[in-house]
Amino acid sequence: MKTERPIISDEEHVVLKFRPRTSAHPPAKRDSAAPVKAQSAANDLSRYERPRDEGDDFRHRMLANLAAFAFTVALTAIGIWLAVSIADLRKTQDCVLMGRRDCARISVTPQG
Repeated sequence: MKTERPIISDEEHVVLKFRPRTSAHPPAKRDSAAPVKAQSAANDLSRYERPRDEGDDFRHRMLANLAAFAFTVALTAIGIWLAVSIADLRKTQDCVLMGRRDCARISVTPQG
């Protein structure tokens, strides 16, 4: 059997010169001054600063952290319960599909 090789031209193989960056930001073009102003306004975080004499609301912050922690714990517990329930249902379904008749669990409570 004859194998066909693709025709490779010299145009496909080009060596590109690697130039490392010397600064954190690439040099801006001189005729595009408007985007530079917009970018510097976007990086300006002074509008989020609070004066030093304004007190920190420690109680509110701790309550918010507690609420976030409780939500995370509840979400994790629900996820674990859901995974266990799905595994149990899959096990029961596999048992039924095999044709067995004793798949259902019967819970017996001791009577005293």
